[in-house]
Amino acid sequence: MELTEDDVLEILKLFEQSKFDFLQLQQGERKITVSKAGYVPASAGPAPAQPVQPSAGAAAAPAPAPQAAKPAVAIPEGLLPVTAPMVGKFYAAPSPSDPPYVEVGTKVAAGTTVGLIEVMKVFTSIKTETAGVIETILVTSGQFVEFGQPLFLIRPDGA
Repeated sequence: MELTEDDVLEILKLFEQSKFDFLQLQQGERKITVSKAGYVPASAGPAPAQPVQPSAGAAAAPAPAPQAAKPAVAIPEGLLPVTAPMVGKFYAAPSPSDPPYVEVGTKVAAGTTVGLIEVMKVFTSIKTETAGVIETILVTSGQFVEFGQPLFLIRPDGA
């Protein structure tokens, strides 16, 4: 059974409501990792379990194929990213008929809303942490985004 986008959003909703801080789910090639406390790099996670030696009559399971890492967005010097605080669908405007919150060249103050992320019909504002000018918009409205994914690049005031 293949997970749909709605399935993923439902899983995220349940995770948000749970007492758990970290979830990692893998089905086939799809791997979902979410954390309430922030991203935990693989190298900082728990040590992998030692392999169990198969008994004489048991067949060894094939090793999983290594997954290629997603290419990271190169952030030019002097720019700061505004990242996705969670997994969900990104929206650039409050409604389809409204203009986007920001465009390239928009001057923003710290705490300015620059977009929304929707998970199961719950919308969360994406706010800037730094005052500056929007230099690059890295995503499009309606795009599914991952936790920590850069969405905008800002040239901070005074840079």
